[in-house]
Amino acid sequence: MPPTRQTRAGRRPTLRDVARRAGVSTSTASLVFSGKGPVASGTAERVRTAAADLAYAGPDPLASSLRQGRVGTVAVVVEGPLRYAFHDPFALAILDGLAEELDAAGRSMLLVAQPVEDPERAVAQLATQAVDAAVFPLCGERDNPVVDHLLARGVPLVGSGAPVHPGVAHVLTDEAAAMALTTRHVLNLGHRRLAHLTMPLRAGAPTSRVTEPDVAGATYPDAAGRLAGFRALAGPDAPVVQAHDLTVEAGEAAARILLDVPDDERPTAIVAQADLLAAGAVRAAEARGLRVPGDLTVTGFDGVDLPWLDHVLTTVDQPGAEKGRRMGRLVRHALEGRPVRDEPFPVRLRVGTTSAPPPSPR
Repeated sequence: MPPTRQTRAGRRPTLRDVARRAGVSTSTASLVFSGKGPVASGTAERVRTAAADLAYAGPDPLASSLRQGRVGTVAVVVEGPLRYAFHDPFALAILDGLAEELDAAGRSMLLVAQPVEDPERAVAQLATQAVDAAVFPLCGERDNPVVDHLLARGVPLVGSGAPVHPGVAHVLTDEAAAMALTTRHVLNLGHRRLAHLTMPLRAGAPTSRVTEPDVAGATYPDAAGRLAGFRALAGPDAPVVQAHDLTVEAGEAAARILLDVPDDERPTAIVAQADLLAAGAVRAAEARGLRVPGDLTVTGFDGVDLPWLDHVLTTVDQPGAEKGRRMGRLVRHALEGRPVRDEPFPVRLRVGTTSAPPPSPR
């Protein structure tokens, strides 16, 4: 078959087109062209044949030359649509802090959306971009194909707990220990009927009660770690419901599952994995005529400002802007040639107006 210089009219072939034609991932095709990764000879030959068929000559030579020096741009990889990140006050705080630190270093941010249903798309986008470093600021899935692609190019990587890879330096919150702060606080108030409201444990998870297969199949390290911290104190039999998304509405829908039970089985405290989910739990409780905290204690996680909520959440205070700045400093150190490694990020319990002792038996 003669070489075809365009996959469609008016469009030049891309690395992603080559990968599809060869039947491999975009990251594997990238490793073949970089020559910096272990790829089976048969696989490499398929990639080169597909490239020849499509008349794909390799990564853009200008970008390749720029990568030998510094271009002043740091890729910021956000899993899911970018609009979700801009609706989450904790995510916004992290991005603000990260931007502040990178701006002070004279570097700009390239926001890269990575659809959860097609993570390879981000690899294809980055294959044509010259970047000095990359950051995964919002803890996503344990594994990410972008990592191998960028490490093969010698790009320093920084994250906040995921992707889990020895080549990524993290600003790490001890998720289990942090979740234990609110769980222990609730137990010390005298609550014994505790329930847990989690973030999604994996991509595409529905709002539902969590089963052991859900726990075993969790791919989001932050959610899995917080669940482990809760269970270590509350016990394995405490009811757990996961929300399908990190929004107030998703939290409200998940909390309804916990609250729609007979009165003598209803939890007296809901320990949530995020402030937005906790705000949803407050809404669900008040819609049922329950008083917070008189009838139901609700706790959150992150410590974001929710001025529209008629309560001050008891929560784990995790300053997002400072976490973003810490990641930005790791990037700066890596680009200065300094060794970087995981560093812990401290959090604290902040007691608000949504926690109190359980109601007296009637």
